[in-house]
Amino acid sequence: MSPFAAQTGCLSKLSRLAHPHPLARLPSQAARGGVCGGYGYAPSVERQWSTAAARVGGRAGAVGLAPGRCAATTKLAPPTSSSSSSSSSLPHHPPSSSSSSATTALSSPSSRAAQLARHFASAAMSYSKTPSEYAVRKVGQPNTLEFRAYIEKDGVPVSPFHDIPLYANEQQTVLNMVVEIPRWTNAKQEISKEEFLNPIKQDVKKGKLRFVRNCFPHKGYLWNYGAFPRTWEDPNVVHPETKAKGDNDPLDVCEIGELVGYTGQVKQVKVLGVMALLDEEETDWKVIVIDVNDPLAPKLNDIEDVERHLPGLLRATNEWFRIYKIPDGKPENQFAFSGECKNKKYAMEVIHECADAWEKLVTGKSARGEISLANSTNETSPDRVDPSQLGSIPAGSDLAPAPIDGSVDKWFFISGAAV
Repeated sequence: MSPFAAQTGCLSKLSRLAHPHPLARLPSQAARGGVCGGYGYAPSVERQWSTAAARVGGRAGAVGLAPGRCAATTKLAPPTSSSSSSSSSLPHHPPSSSSSSATTALSSPSSRAAQLARHFASAAMSYSKTPSEYAVRKVGQPNTLEFRAYIEKDGVPVSPFHDIPLYANEQQTVLNMVVEIPRWTNAKQEISKEEFLNPIKQDVKKGKLRFVRNCFPHKGYLWNYGAFPRTWEDPNVVHPETKAKGDNDPLDVCEIGELVGYTGQVKQVKVLGVMALLDEEETDWKVIVIDVNDPLAPKLNDIEDVERHLPGLLRATNEWFRIYKIPDGKPENQFAFSGECKNKKYAMEVIHECADAWEKLVTGKSARGEISLANSTNETSPDRVDPSQLGSIPAGSDLAPAPIDGSVDKWFFISGAAV
Protein backbone atom coordinates (compact mmCIF):
# COMPACT_ATOMS: atom_id res chain seq x y z
CA MET A 1 0.00 0.00 0.00
CA SER A 2 1.24 3.43 -0.86
CA PRO A 3 1.90 6.03 1.83
CA PHE A 4 -0.92 8.11 0.36
CA ALA A 5 -3.47 5.33 0.69
CA ALA A 6 -2.27 4.49 4.19
CA GLN A 7 -2.42 8.08 5.39
CA THR A 8 -5.75 9.05 3.89
CA GLY A 9 -7.58 5.78 4.33
CA CYS A 10 -8.79 6.01 0.75
CA LEU A 11 -7.92 2.38 0.13
CA SER A 12 -7.82 -0.30 2.85
CA LYS A 13 -7.12 -3.84 1.72
CA LEU A 14 -8.99 -5.88 4.32
CA SER A 15 -9.90 -9.06 2.53
CA ARG A 16 -10.41 -10.79 -0.79
CA LEU A 17 -14.02 -11.93 -0.72
CA ALA A 18 -16.09 -13.67 -3.31
CA HIS A 19 -18.48 -10.94 -4.36
CA PRO A 20 -22.15 -11.92 -4.69
CA HIS A 21 -23.84 -11.57 -8.04
CA PRO A 22 -24.93 -7.93 -8.45
CA LEU A 23 -28.52 -8.96 -9.16
CA ALA A 24 -28.82 -10.08 -5.55
CA ARG A 25 -28.53 -6.47 -4.41
CA LEU A 26 -30.75 -4.89 -7.05
CA PRO A 27 -33.90 -4.33 -4.92
CA SER A 28 -31.96 -2.68 -2.11
CA GLN A 29 -30.03 -0.56 -4.63
CA ALA A 30 -33.29 0.73 -6.07
CA ALA A 31 -34.83 1.26 -2.64
CA ARG A 32 -32.07 3.65 -1.61
CA GLY A 33 -32.12 5.56 -4.87
CA GLY A 34 -29.22 3.74 -6.49
CA VAL A 35 -28.55 3.52 -10.20
CA CYS A 36 -29.38 0.13 -11.60
CA GLY A 37 -28.85 -0.03 -15.32
CA GLY A 38 -27.43 1.51 -18.44
CA TYR A 39 -23.84 2.16 -19.39
CA GLY A 40 -21.22 -0.09 -17.91
CA TYR A 41 -22.71 -3.45 -16.96
CA ALA A 42 -20.92 -6.51 -18.24
CA PRO A 43 -22.51 -7.93 -21.41
CA SER A 44 -23.16 -11.28 -19.70
CA VAL A 45 -25.70 -9.75 -17.31
CA GLU A 46 -27.23 -7.05 -19.52
CA ARG A 47 -30.45 -8.86 -20.31
CA GLN A 48 -30.96 -9.94 -16.70
CA TRP A 49 -30.43 -6.38 -15.56
CA SER A 50 -32.93 -4.97 -18.05
CA THR A 51 -35.63 -7.34 -16.82
CA ALA A 52 -34.86 -6.85 -13.15
CA ALA A 53 -34.55 -3.09 -13.48
CA ALA A 54 -37.97 -2.84 -15.03
CA ARG A 55 -39.41 -5.11 -12.31
CA VAL A 56 -38.16 -3.04 -9.37
CA GLY A 57 -38.52 0.37 -11.01
CA GLY A 58 -34.81 0.99 -11.26
CA ARG A 59 -33.34 3.99 -13.04
CA ALA A 60 -31.03 3.64 -16.05
CA GLY A 61 -27.73 5.29 -15.37
CA ALA A 62 -24.07 5.49 -16.16
CA VAL A 63 -22.16 3.07 -14.01
CA GLY A 64 -19.95 0.08 -14.59
CA LEU A 65 -21.07 -2.89 -12.51
CA ALA A 66 -19.84 -6.34 -13.39
CA PRO A 67 -19.28 -9.55 -11.42
CA GLY A 68 -15.90 -9.53 -9.78
CA ARG A 69 -13.91 -10.07 -6.61
CA CYS A 70 -13.58 -7.50 -3.86
CA ALA A 71 -9.99 -6.43 -3.45
CA ALA A 72 -10.47 -3.75 -0.86
CA THR A 73 -13.11 -2.09 1.22
CA THR A 74 -13.61 1.12 3.11
CA LYS A 75 -16.54 3.14 4.35
CA LEU A 76 -18.65 4.08 1.37
CA ALA A 77 -20.19 7.48 0.90
CA PRO A 78 -24.00 7.56 0.94
CA PRO A 79 -25.70 7.59 -2.44
CA THR A 80 -26.50 10.91 -4.01
CA SER A 81 -29.48 11.77 -6.15
CA SER A 82 -29.07 12.93 -9.13
CA SER A 83 -11.56 -7.51 -36.62
CA SER A 84 -13.76 -5.79 -39.18
CA SER A 85 -14.69 -2.20 -39.15
CA SER A 86 -17.70 -0.21 -40.19
CA SER A 87 -18.99 3.26 -40.89
CA SER A 88 -22.13 4.79 -42.32
CA SER A 89 -23.63 7.74 -44.05
CA LEU A 90 -23.56 10.85 -41.91
CA PRO A 91 -27.08 11.84 -40.81
CA HIS A 92 -28.20 15.43 -40.40
CA HIS A 93 -29.11 16.43 -36.87
CA PRO A 94 -31.05 19.54 -35.97
CA PRO A 95 -29.19 22.23 -34.05
CA SER A 96 -29.64 22.66 -30.34
CA SER A 97 -29.14 25.59 -28.01
CA SER A 98 -25.87 25.64 -26.05
CA SER A 99 -25.37 25.65 -22.33
CA SER A 100 -22.26 26.00 -20.21
CA SER A 101 -23.20 23.11 -17.94
CA ALA A 102 -25.55 20.14 -17.83
CA THR A 103 -29.01 20.24 -16.30
CA THR A 104 -31.06 17.38 -14.94
CA ALA A 105 -34.34 16.13 -16.34
CA LEU A 106 -35.87 12.80 -15.31
CA SER A 107 -37.78 10.65 -17.75
CA SER A 108 -41.05 8.84 -17.08
CA PRO A 109 -40.91 5.14 -16.07
CA SER A 110 -42.43 4.07 -19.39
CA SER A 111 -39.89 6.02 -21.44
CA ARG A 112 -37.04 4.74 -19.27
CA ALA A 113 -38.24 1.16 -19.80
CA ALA A 114 -38.30 1.72 -23.54
CA GLN A 115 -34.80 3.18 -23.43
CA LEU A 116 -33.56 0.19 -21.43
CA ALA A 117 -35.09 -2.23 -23.91
CA ARG A 118 -33.47 -0.42 -26.83
CA HIS A 119 -30.11 -0.31 -25.09
CA PHE A 120 -29.97 -3.99 -24.30
CA ALA A 121 -31.13 -4.97 -27.78
CA SER A 122 -28.65 -2.71 -29.53
CA ALA A 123 -25.81 -5.21 -29.61
CA ALA A 124 -27.68 -7.24 -32.20
CA MET A 125 -28.46 -4.24 -34.38
CA SER A 126 -26.37 -2.62 -37.07
CA TYR A 127 -26.45 1.08 -37.82
CA SER A 128 -23.84 0.94 -40.57
CA LYS A 129 -24.71 1.51 -44.18
CA THR A 130 -21.35 1.45 -45.96
CA PRO A 131 -18.02 -0.22 -45.20
CA SER A 132 -15.32 1.85 -43.54
CA GLU A 133 -12.32 2.91 -45.58
CA TYR A 134 -10.12 1.92 -42.64
CA ALA A 135 -9.18 -1.51 -41.34
CA VAL A 136 -7.05 -2.83 -38.48
CA ARG A 137 -3.88 -4.87 -38.97
CA LYS A 138 -3.15 -6.79 -35.78
CA VAL A 139 0.47 -7.78 -35.27
CA GLY A 140 1.36 -10.13 -32.43
CA GLN A 141 -0.77 -11.52 -29.65
CA PRO A 142 -3.11 -9.21 -27.72
CA ASN A 143 -2.27 -8.83 -24.02
CA THR A 144 1.45 -9.11 -24.71
CA LEU A 145 4.26 -6.59 -24.90
CA GLU A 146 4.67 -7.30 -28.62
CA PHE A 147 1.10 -6.59 -29.72
CA ARG A 148 0.51 -3.72 -32.13
CA ALA A 149 -2.65 -2.59 -33.93
CA TYR A 150 -1.87 -0.72 -37.15
CA ILE A 151 -4.58 1.17 -39.00
CA GLU A 152 -4.55 0.84 -42.76
CA LYS A 153 -6.42 2.42 -45.63
CA ASP A 154 -6.84 0.46 -48.86
CA GLY A 155 -4.37 -2.08 -47.48
CA VAL A 156 -1.68 0.54 -46.80
CA PRO A 157 -0.70 1.32 -43.17
CA VAL A 158 -1.36 4.91 -42.08
CA SER A 159 -0.71 6.87 -38.93
CA PRO A 160 -3.76 7.32 -36.67
CA PHE A 161 -1.98 10.37 -35.27
CA HIS A 162 -1.02 12.14 -38.52
CA ASP A 163 -2.84 10.62 -41.53
CA ILE A 164 -6.51 10.19 -40.64
CA PRO A 165 -8.38 13.48 -41.17
CA LEU A 166 -9.82 15.13 -38.08
CA TYR A 167 -13.06 16.02 -39.86
CA ALA A 168 -15.27 13.47 -41.60
CA ASN A 169 -17.39 15.96 -43.55
CA GLU A 170 -16.83 19.24 -45.35
CA GLN A 171 -18.98 21.18 -42.88
CA GLN A 172 -16.63 20.08 -40.06
CA THR A 173 -19.57 19.05 -37.89
CA VAL A 174 -18.66 15.35 -37.82
CA LEU A 175 -15.24 14.22 -36.64
CA ASN A 176 -13.21 11.03 -36.90
CA MET A 177 -12.31 9.31 -33.65
CA VAL A 178 -9.84 6.45 -33.24
CA VAL A 179 -10.96 3.92 -30.62
CA GLU A 180 -8.11 2.79 -28.40
CA ILE A 181 -10.00 1.15 -25.52
CA PRO A 182 -13.45 -0.43 -25.94
CA ARG A 183 -16.01 0.11 -23.21
CA TRP A 184 -15.89 -2.30 -20.23
CA THR A 185 -12.27 -3.29 -20.89
CA ASN A 186 -9.25 -2.63 -18.67
CA ALA A 187 -6.18 -2.83 -20.92
CA LYS A 188 -4.65 0.66 -21.21
CA GLN A 189 -4.22 0.79 -24.98
CA GLU A 190 -2.97 3.97 -26.61
CA ILE A 191 -1.53 5.40 -29.80
CA SER A 192 2.25 5.06 -29.62
CA LYS A 193 3.62 8.52 -30.26
CA GLU A 194 7.21 7.36 -30.53
CA GLU A 195 6.90 4.41 -32.94
CA PHE A 196 6.89 4.55 -36.74
CA LEU A 197 3.33 5.19 -37.98
CA ASN A 198 2.10 5.33 -34.37
CA PRO A 199 0.43 1.92 -33.93
CA ILE A 200 -1.85 1.30 -30.96
CA LYS A 201 -0.20 -0.71 -28.20
CA GLN A 202 -0.77 -1.45 -24.54
CA ASP A 203 0.88 0.94 -22.12
CA VAL A 204 3.73 -0.49 -20.06
CA LYS A 205 4.74 0.51 -16.55
CA LYS A 206 7.86 -0.91 -14.90
CA GLY A 207 8.07 -3.59 -17.57
CA LYS A 208 4.50 -4.81 -17.09
CA LEU A 209 1.37 -4.30 -19.13
CA ARG A 210 -0.89 -1.68 -17.64
CA PHE A 211 -4.51 -2.36 -16.74
CA VAL A 212 -6.81 0.18 -15.09
CA ARG A 213 -8.46 -0.94 -11.86
CA ASN A 214 -12.16 -1.53 -11.34
CA CYS A 215 -13.28 1.20 -8.96
CA PHE A 216 -16.67 0.16 -7.62
CA PRO A 217 -19.21 0.26 -9.14
CA HIS A 218 -17.42 0.68 -12.47
CA LYS A 219 -15.98 -2.06 -14.70
CA GLY A 220 -13.03 -0.88 -16.78
CA TYR A 221 -13.71 2.16 -18.94
CA LEU A 222 -17.24 3.59 -18.97
CA TRP A 223 -17.17 4.53 -22.66
CA ASN A 224 -15.36 3.78 -25.89
CA TYR A 225 -12.17 5.69 -25.19
CA GLY A 226 -9.81 6.99 -27.82
CA ALA A 227 -8.33 10.04 -29.51
CA PHE A 228 -8.90 12.61 -32.21
CA PRO A 229 -6.38 12.30 -35.07
CA ARG A 230 -4.38 15.37 -36.09
CA THR A 231 -4.66 16.99 -32.66
CA TRP A 232 -1.94 17.61 -30.08
CA GLU A 233 -1.97 19.05 -26.57
CA ASP A 234 1.17 21.17 -26.72
CA PRO A 235 3.34 20.67 -23.59
CA ASN A 236 5.04 24.01 -24.27
CA VAL A 237 1.83 26.04 -23.92
CA VAL A 238 0.04 26.84 -20.66
CA HIS A 239 -3.71 27.12 -21.16
CA PRO A 240 -4.94 30.52 -19.91
CA GLU A 241 -7.94 29.05 -18.04
CA THR A 242 -6.62 25.74 -16.71
CA LYS A 243 -3.25 27.31 -15.82
CA ALA A 244 -1.52 24.08 -16.86
CA LYS A 245 0.46 22.95 -19.90
CA GLY A 246 -0.68 20.32 -22.39
CA ASP A 247 0.02 16.64 -21.79
CA ASN A 248 1.88 16.01 -25.10
CA ASP A 249 -0.81 13.64 -26.43
CA PRO A 250 -3.60 13.70 -29.00
CA LEU A 251 -6.93 14.89 -27.59
CA ASP A 252 -8.69 12.20 -25.55
CA VAL A 253 -12.26 11.27 -26.47
CA CYS A 254 -15.06 9.51 -24.57
CA GLU A 255 -17.70 8.10 -26.96
CA ILE A 256 -20.93 7.48 -25.05
CA GLY A 257 -23.00 5.57 -27.61
CA GLU A 258 -24.65 2.19 -27.10
CA LEU A 259 -22.39 -0.04 -29.17
CA VAL A 260 -19.09 -1.34 -27.81
CA GLY A 261 -16.30 -0.48 -30.23
CA TYR A 262 -12.99 -2.24 -30.91
CA THR A 263 -9.37 -1.20 -30.81
CA GLY A 264 -8.40 0.61 -34.00
CA GLN A 265 -11.96 1.37 -35.07
CA VAL A 266 -12.46 4.76 -36.74
CA LYS A 267 -15.81 6.15 -35.62
CA GLN A 268 -17.62 9.19 -36.97
CA VAL A 269 -18.77 11.25 -34.01
CA LYS A 270 -20.26 14.59 -33.09
CA VAL A 271 -18.95 16.69 -30.22
CA LEU A 272 -21.10 17.38 -27.15
CA GLY A 273 -18.80 18.87 -24.51
CA VAL A 274 -15.46 18.66 -22.73
CA MET A 275 -14.01 18.20 -19.24
CA ALA A 276 -10.63 19.58 -18.19
CA LEU A 277 -8.82 16.97 -16.12
CA LEU A 278 -5.67 18.14 -14.35
CA ASP A 279 -3.50 15.04 -14.40
CA GLU A 280 -0.17 15.43 -12.61
CA GLU A 281 -0.19 19.19 -13.23
CA GLU A 282 -0.98 18.84 -16.94
CA THR A 283 -4.14 19.76 -18.82
CA ASP A 284 -5.73 16.55 -20.09
CA TRP A 285 -8.90 17.40 -21.97
CA LYS A 286 -11.64 14.74 -22.16
CA VAL A 287 -14.00 15.43 -25.07
CA ILE A 288 -17.50 13.92 -24.78
CA VAL A 289 -18.90 12.68 -28.11
CA ILE A 290 -21.45 10.29 -29.55
CA ASP A 291 -21.28 8.09 -32.64
CA VAL A 292 -23.43 9.68 -35.36
CA ASN A 293 -24.92 6.24 -36.07
CA ASP A 294 -26.17 5.77 -32.51
CA PRO A 295 -29.98 5.77 -32.23
CA LEU A 296 -29.77 8.45 -29.55
CA ALA A 297 -27.51 10.73 -31.60
CA PRO A 298 -30.32 12.87 -33.08
CA LYS A 299 -31.35 13.87 -29.55
CA LEU A 300 -27.85 14.70 -28.30
CA ASN A 301 -26.58 18.00 -29.67
CA ASP A 302 -24.99 19.69 -26.67
CA ILE A 303 -23.87 18.78 -23.18
CA GLU A 304 -27.19 19.49 -21.41
CA ASP A 305 -28.79 16.87 -23.68
CA VAL A 306 -26.52 14.20 -22.18
CA GLU A 307 -27.84 14.79 -18.67
CA ARG A 308 -31.40 14.94 -19.98
CA HIS A 309 -31.28 11.62 -21.83
CA LEU A 310 -28.48 9.80 -19.96
CA PRO A 311 -28.89 11.01 -16.37
CA GLY A 312 -25.88 10.21 -14.19
CA LEU A 313 -23.40 9.59 -16.98
CA LEU A 314 -21.54 12.89 -16.64
CA ARG A 315 -21.35 12.55 -12.88
CA ALA A 316 -20.01 9.01 -13.21
CA THR A 317 -17.49 10.18 -15.82
CA ASN A 318 -16.23 12.91 -13.52
CA GLU A 319 -15.94 10.49 -10.62
CA TRP A 320 -14.15 7.82 -12.64
CA PHE A 321 -11.42 10.19 -13.80
CA ARG A 322 -11.11 11.54 -10.27
CA ILE A 323 -10.54 8.20 -8.53
CA TYR A 324 -9.21 5.71 -11.07
CA LYS A 325 -5.56 6.06 -10.06
CA ILE A 326 -6.15 5.74 -6.31
CA PRO A 327 -5.88 1.90 -6.28
CA ASP A 328 -2.35 2.29 -7.70
CA GLY A 329 -1.33 4.48 -4.79
CA LYS A 330 -1.72 7.86 -6.44
CA PRO A 331 -3.78 10.80 -5.19
CA GLU A 332 -7.10 11.59 -6.81
CA ASN A 333 -7.06 13.73 -9.91
CA GLN A 334 -8.36 17.28 -9.96
CA PHE A 335 -10.43 19.20 -12.50
CA ALA A 336 -10.39 22.72 -13.81
CA PHE A 337 -13.70 24.64 -13.74
CA SER A 338 -14.67 22.80 -10.51
CA GLY A 339 -15.35 19.68 -12.55
CA GLU A 340 -17.90 21.36 -14.81
CA CYS A 341 -18.36 19.81 -18.23
CA LYS A 342 -18.14 22.66 -20.73
CA ASN A 343 -20.53 22.85 -23.65
CA LYS A 344 -20.08 22.02 -27.33
CA LYS A 345 -18.97 25.51 -28.32
CA TYR A 346 -16.16 25.47 -25.77
CA ALA A 347 -15.18 21.93 -26.77
CA MET A 348 -14.89 22.92 -30.43
CA GLU A 349 -12.62 25.80 -29.47
CA VAL A 350 -10.36 23.35 -27.63
CA ILE A 351 -10.33 21.05 -30.66
CA HIS A 352 -9.41 23.90 -33.01
CA GLU A 353 -6.56 24.94 -30.69
CA CYS A 354 -5.18 21.40 -30.56
CA ALA A 355 -5.57 20.98 -34.34
CA ASP A 356 -3.54 24.15 -34.87
CA ALA A 357 -0.91 22.87 -32.43
CA TRP A 358 -0.68 19.59 -34.37
CA GLU A 359 -0.27 21.50 -37.64
CA LYS A 360 2.74 23.31 -36.19
CA LEU A 361 4.12 20.02 -34.90
CA VAL A 362 3.86 18.07 -38.15
CA THR A 363 5.27 20.92 -40.25
CA GLY A 364 8.32 21.30 -38.02
CA LYS A 365 7.32 24.61 -36.41
CA SER A 366 7.14 23.08 -32.92
CA ALA A 367 9.70 20.89 -31.18
CA ARG A 368 8.78 17.24 -31.67
CA GLY A 369 10.76 15.71 -28.83
CA GLU A 370 10.54 11.93 -29.23
CA ILE A 371 7.33 11.96 -31.28
CA SER A 372 7.44 10.11 -34.60
CA LEU A 373 5.94 12.30 -37.32
CA ALA A 374 6.13 9.71 -40.10
CA ASN A 375 3.06 9.93 -42.32
CA SER A 376 2.03 9.20 -45.89
CA THR A 377 -0.51 11.93 -46.67
CA ASN A 378 0.72 15.33 -45.45
CA GLU A 379 2.33 17.08 -48.41
CA THR A 380 3.68 19.93 -46.26
CA SER A 381 5.33 17.59 -43.75
CA PRO A 382 9.09 16.97 -43.99
CA ASP A 383 8.46 13.50 -42.51
CA ARG A 384 6.16 12.28 -45.26
CA VAL A 385 7.17 8.81 -46.47
CA ASP A 386 6.40 7.07 -49.73
CA PRO A 387 3.98 4.11 -49.37
CA SER A 388 6.65 1.89 -50.90
CA GLN A 389 8.68 2.43 -47.72
CA LEU A 390 6.05 0.80 -45.54
CA GLY A 391 7.05 -2.78 -46.27
CA SER A 392 8.85 -3.05 -42.95
CA ILE A 393 5.56 -3.34 -41.08
CA PRO A 394 4.83 -7.04 -40.39
CA ALA A 395 1.90 -8.84 -41.92
CA GLY A 396 -1.24 -9.09 -39.86
CA SER A 397 -2.12 -12.01 -37.63
CA ASP A 398 -5.29 -13.08 -35.85
CA LEU A 399 -4.01 -14.63 -32.64
CA ALA A 400 -6.19 -15.28 -29.63
CA PRO A 401 -5.48 -12.91 -26.74
CA ALA A 402 -3.02 -14.13 -24.16
CA PRO A 403 -4.57 -14.95 -20.77
CA ILE A 404 -4.43 -12.18 -18.19
CA ASP A 405 -4.13 -12.38 -14.44
CA GLY A 406 -7.42 -12.74 -12.59
CA SER A 407 -6.58 -9.77 -10.41
CA VAL A 408 -7.60 -7.51 -13.31
CA ASP A 409 -11.23 -8.32 -12.44
CA LYS A 410 -10.98 -7.29 -8.79
CA TRP A 411 -13.09 -4.46 -7.44
CA PHE A 412 -11.62 -1.62 -5.39
CA PHE A 413 -13.83 0.32 -3.03
CA ILE A 414 -12.86 3.97 -2.72
CA SER A 415 -13.82 6.10 0.26
CA GLY A 416 -15.90 9.06 -0.82
CA ALA A 417 -16.99 7.54 -4.13
CA ALA A 418 -20.61 8.28 -5.00
CA VAL A 419 -22.36 4.96 -5.59
